[in-house]
Amino acid sequence: MAVPKRKKSKMRIRMRRAHKKAEISETTLCPECNSVKQTHRACKNCGMYKSRQVLTIDIEE
Repeated sequence: MAVPKRKKSKMRIRMRRAHKKAEISETTLCPECNSVKQTHRACKNCGMYKSRQVLTIDIEE
């Protein structure tokens, strides 16, 4: 089994880990109900995707 000959410095470890970060997903407005939704996803508020009804949403009053 390979074993590192020398200890990796803190800077080298942190530079490698600098690319591992949480990304914020892009959002747009739903053209039907104008609520915020993720791109390329069905709207959770009205259930529409590309001007088609794909989800049945139960409205509780």
